[in-house]
Amino acid sequence: MTSPLIRSDEDLVTLESIREAASGLAGVAVRSPLQPVETLSRAAGVPVYLKLENRQPTGAFKLRGAWTAIRRMSGEARARGVITYSSGNHGQAVAFAARRLEVRAVVVMPESAPEIKVAGVRRWGGEVVFAGTTSEDRKAKASELVEHEGLTVVPPFDHPDIIAGQGTVGLEIVEDLPDVALVVVPVGGGGLIAGVTTAVKSLVRKASITGVEPVGSAALGAALAAGKIVSLDRTHSVADGLLPLAVGERNFELLHGRVDAVTVSDDAIIDATVWLHREVGLTVEPSGAATTAALRAEAIRPTGPTVLIVSGGNIDPAAVERLAGEGR
Repeated sequence: MTSPLIRSDEDLVTLESIREAASGLAGVAVRSPLQPVETLSRAAGVPVYLKLENRQPTGAFKLRGAWTAIRRMSGEARARGVITYSSGNHGQAVAFAARRLEVRAVVVMPESAPEIKVAGVRRWGGEVVFAGTTSEDRKAKASELVEHEGLTVVPPFDHPDIIAGQGTVGLEIVEDLPDVALVVVPVGGGGLIAGVTTAVKSLVRKASITGVEPVGSAALGAALAAGKIVSLDRTHSVADGLLPLAVGERNFELLHGRVDAVTVSDDAIIDATVWLHREVGLTVEPSGAATTAALRAEAIRPTGPTVLIVSGGNIDPAAVERLAGEGR
């Protein structure tokens, strides 16, 4: 499915594009705080901060990319209405942005999508269509609707405007913590880590970037090891936002040779989700807790000031307690 968003002459993601995206997000996305966590800092032996993207109006970082993509779209493309395929957070972001810009939005979601995320899409005026359980199922259904209704695709992660928007997370990290040594990023399709890497590496060359994936969905790790994109046969994890079968092509081009990747078990993710809720007072969905899980499980060993990106918080607190029971 070719996206009408793609403009070959503007296909590079640069620091300048990320800075323009940041300007365009003024009054739409919040500048999420860096929250120091003493317990994590003591355990790591270095200052550790959480970048709280769960504070965004739609509950996740995805608003940054969705808004940037739709804002930069031509008037003619917007007028046709937009469509995306999403496990939830990107769909909510597209619906939110479309409503602000008075554009029709259709979101293709998995049949297994958490109800809180389905309700979120509908709350912002998005039209929900269900299709299968994998990202490929959703993408195929979206392609069918594009063919029949002429809608404009807003990809979930593999587009320069999406990557630039997500890159504003990295821009803020460097502005707020100029001596950052390590940024730890949850990885699904790779849009967030690609944008963050571009921003951070452009400004702090010595900084390291590590992606965190569930054991059952380690597409980036497989790609880095192979030196090319690897498509997994299937993915599974409690972290429903980190389940694409492969990372995006543009994302991999920006990441190959520049980042590391580690995996964490679902038990570690559940433990981190519950710990953040009970001990830190943060309601964080499993995908957003993956970075904390990596530190607590010693999958990463920081050597300087470290930022763990908390990518989203779209989970009911009662569901966190249910996870606590299931995890035990």
